[in-house]
Amino acid sequence: MVKIDPSWKEALKDEFEKPYFTELTAFVKKEYLSAKVFPPPKFIFNAFELCPFDNAKVVILGQDPYHGDRQAHGLCFSVPEKVGVPPSLQNIYKEIVQDIGGTIPNHGNLEHWAKQGVLLLNATLTVRAHTAGSHQGKGWEEFTDAVIKALSDKKENLVFILWGNYAKKKGELIDSEKHLVLQAAHPSPFSAYNGFFGCKHFSQTNSYLKKHGRESIHWL
Repeated sequence: MVKIDPSWKEALKDEFEKPYFTELTAFVKKEYLSAKVFPPPKFIFNAFELCPFDNAKVVILGQDPYHGDRQAHGLCFSVPEKVGVPPSLQNIYKEIVQDIGGTIPNHGNLEHWAKQGVLLLNATLTVRAHTAGSHQGKGWEEFTDAVIKALSDKKENLVFILWGNYAKKKGELIDSEKHLVLQAAHPSPFSAYNGFFGCKHFSQTNSYLKKHGRESIHWL
């Protein structure tokens, strides 16, 4: 597998030795050799590279990488610059402006969130081109469950942001006595008006971080 930040290697060292991870690695390698798969291999663990375990203070959970050309680069909801901003992210931007003000950027690259300590984690880290969900059930979910549990168990006063029913199920892995868990509808056009808009997760996150002596996130 491609590189992953040393602090994550330490936090997840047991996972890399487990049989499911060996099988997952073999599956992913075979897929990249036989089909078009996103993101490019160097970006599979991009979320972990840009947000080391030691720096993480906010976790936003997605489901699958984008499966369209040039979109996925290893950060949930994010796309590289010069790629059209996807509808869910457009709605995220709208909510940020409504919640805390600011100007919507002309791109969808969220690397600046990751570098401030926001882990932009998809539950599945790879996908076949143009085939949503094609790498689900192959072991990624077990790995990312372990990521969430390690963060919950080994750190304190994190903010976990769970949008949509899929993400909310992961809430069972989080100790809500130690961390702030924020839940809302998914920001997709199909559900944003049913509980995402008006959730004020961005201001709530920053208030919580400040309360616990941590720098707030510059969202825009």
